[in-house]
Amino acid sequence: MKKTLPILTALFTASTFAQAAPQTLDVYTYDSFSADWSAGPKVKAAFEQQFPQCKLNYVAFDNNGTLFNRVRLEGKKIKADVVLGLDSYQIEEAQKLNIFEPNKVDLSQLRLPIKWENKTFLPFDYAQYAFIYDKNKLANPPKSLKELVERQDLKVLYQDPRTSSIGRGLLLWMNAVYPAADVANAWKTLSKHTVTVTKGWTESYGAFLKGEGDMVLSVNTSPIYHILSEQKDNYMATEFAEGSVLQVEVAAKVANRNNACADEFLGFLLSPQAQADIAKNNVMLPVVETNIESHIDALNSHSKSMRILDTATVTSGQLKGWINQWQKALSK
Repeated sequence: MKKTLPILTALFTASTFAQAAPQTLDVYTYDSFSADWSAGPKVKAAFEQQFPQCKLNYVAFDNNGTLFNRVRLEGKKIKADVVLGLDSYQIEEAQKLNIFEPNKVDLSQLRLPIKWENKTFLPFDYAQYAFIYDKNKLANPPKSLKELVERQDLKVLYQDPRTSSIGRGLLLWMNAVYPAADVANAWKTLSKHTVTVTKGWTESYGAFLKGEGDMVLSVNTSPIYHILSEQKDNYMATEFAEGSVLQVEVAAKVANRNNACADEFLGFLLSPQAQADIAKNNVMLPVVETNIESHIDALNSHSKSMRILDTATVTSGQLKGWINQWQKALSK
């Protein structure tokens, strides 16, 4: 009995430790979400504090396009429990992979400019595509997308629609504003005063801040970053007469992973704390009704009344065709 007691004690201690060890939740995302300066670390800290049984592990990729390519490449062998950072225009292709399953989140709490009914892909932030400019350097910004395309005095920067979700936004925007027969010529006209087309947003926005262009494609929340982080109010977002295109970023649970932390995490993404961390550090707008910060709250309220172009029915086939058209227009 004396010999068995230490053994039983050791087994009990090991069992208790095993029960207490947190479950790892692997989340595929893009690096500007998981970076030290962004929302990811704050979301991780708050989530793990509220759910100590879970340990959040980000697996980050260069950008939205690289992230989605990895998801498609791995398919049913994907090593993630959750994928965070796809956008609404990738949902159709993502669904075809048959690797995601519905979440358990109550969608009635969502407050987006559009109605959301998809139970598999959960919105966690949104914004509208816009061109950003410095009002101290550009006194007469264009008032419409067509004016921006036509004005040869403007030096424009934007992103490759094959690799950047922001760049894909311009693809949608151009095809929503121009008749199909005119889109190719519009791309050619724009190319005459385009400084560069970059792989991702970081490169083009950085070039803009260095003074290499007058306007850069981004989202309408970008000026808020400069206000909150740099106390600068000289950066402005366009609000074009034709309206704009909505970007909704989503997260989804990978099927058959049996990780309870995945449901906890998706639910947590809509909590007031997570929404505030995402809005302030990912510089996007919240998807639930919550007060965060005066500039964010004002833009969120205004965005609900802004004109949004209908791109909800755009198919992946159309996007591929439009990318080919864009490539041909720029190569001639």
